[in-house]
Amino acid sequence: MKKTAILTLGAFLLISSSAMAQENEEVRYNQYGVAVDRKELHAEARNNILVLESKDQSYRLWMDNRVMVDGATFWGVGSDYDRIGNGVSIRRARFAVKAQLGKDWYGEVDMDMADGLFELKDAIVEYDGVKNMEFKAGNFKEDFSMERTTSSRYLQLIERPMVTQALAPSRHLGFQAAYLRDHFRASFGAFFQEIAGSEEAGYVQDNNKDFGRSQGYSLTSKIGWMPYTQDRKKGFYLGAKASYRTPKTDVSTSDYGGMRFSTRNSTNINRKKYIDTDVIPNVHHNWLYGTEAAAYWNGLKVQSEWIGTHVSVPGEGYNFGGYYVQVGYALFGGHQHFNVAEGEFTSIAPGKKWGDVELNLRYDYLDLNHRDVYGGSGENYTAGLNFYLGNSIKMAINYMYSCNDRYANGKGKLVIGHDASGKPTADFTKAVEPKGKGGVSYNSIAVRFEVDF
Repeated sequence: MKKTAILTLGAFLLISSSAMAQENEEVRYNQYGVAVDRKELHAEARNNILVLESKDQSYRLWMDNRVMVDGATFWGVGSDYDRIGNGVSIRRARFAVKAQLGKDWYGEVDMDMADGLFELKDAIVEYDGVKNMEFKAGNFKEDFSMERTTSSRYLQLIERPMVTQALAPSRHLGFQAAYLRDHFRASFGAFFQEIAGSEEAGYVQDNNKDFGRSQGYSLTSKIGWMPYTQDRKKGFYLGAKASYRTPKTDVSTSDYGGMRFSTRNSTNINRKKYIDTDVIPNVHHNWLYGTEAAAYWNGLKVQSEWIGTHVSVPGEGYNFGGYYVQVGYALFGGHQHFNVAEGEFTSIAPGKKWGDVELNLRYDYLDLNHRDVYGGSGENYTAGLNFYLGNSIKMAINYMYSCNDRYANGKGKLVIGHDASGKPTADFTKAVEPKGKGGVSYNSIAVRFEVDF
């Protein structure tokens, strides 16, 4: 019996030590010595995007990176006007990490290192635990313009139209709630300063430290109606939006209390801003407002926006605005994708195994002239081809004809015509030639090589 007891005790100790060893093997600790939960992950490439996902799909981590290399050449400007330099650049070098944390939480960090300059893009915390609702906090694009919120990887043409660049807000620090049910979507957000790089951060700190200035705020809202949301190949969308905005502190201390509206005509390589109001001082607030529409049927898509703004200053204030219309068509049987949750177009579904080719046309117009502010107006006629090679490679070529009025002189620095003696002048009050619309007109061809991974 004594022998039996010893054997029983030995077996118990062996089983216990084995269980403890197994338990120790399963426990893991982070760098701070805290025991952590563990999930086995499965790795795969989804359209060449690296995705790590748990078996129960409660956790997912993926990369969202892209590189865009641009080149452009310009011609048609008179020999005694300001020259436009040809060039190439790294337009975007984006690195992003995104994660789904359980059923209800999402996080994202996105940054850009184009041309060697760091800029923070998205830094998002999102909660989706309320039915039909989405709550978001951090640095992200305001839900105002459908072309502005469209990811750069899905743009129809190489650059966005002038009216969205000059008037539509992009990324700001803030909070937003969105509602989506069936064919209706709506959003409302409160936003503050721009967070991009060291320059903007320095301005905010200087305005606070030296003058005690508050950061300012914006209230932005949009509604959209989308019938046929269950049909992946056809549908249309109508939207309306508005934003109330006060001056921010992400500008130099000398410019605080004012607002400036400006844009480049064509590609990012042409650094000249012909259309530019300069800083309008003593602004109390400005209202942004507009409408947008989109339609798609198989390989065809049409998109348009009109955006206006009223800048409130002592007296009558100023009104500026513009619009664009663009059309795209997949030439080899592909069909368009519309993201009903965001109210914007995404990628096309290629019609061939090798990919597809998309033909795109756009007209866009912007007017920044009103009363005693002569920021200039201009219009662009653009045609482009996008070559989609599989799911990750895109090549684009755009031709653009840009035409500006006589007031588009880059804050008085750029030649827009000739005076009575025949000399080139940047002063629109002295220009007598060319007659009529006047201003600078030119042509450009731009190309882009893009990889998404």
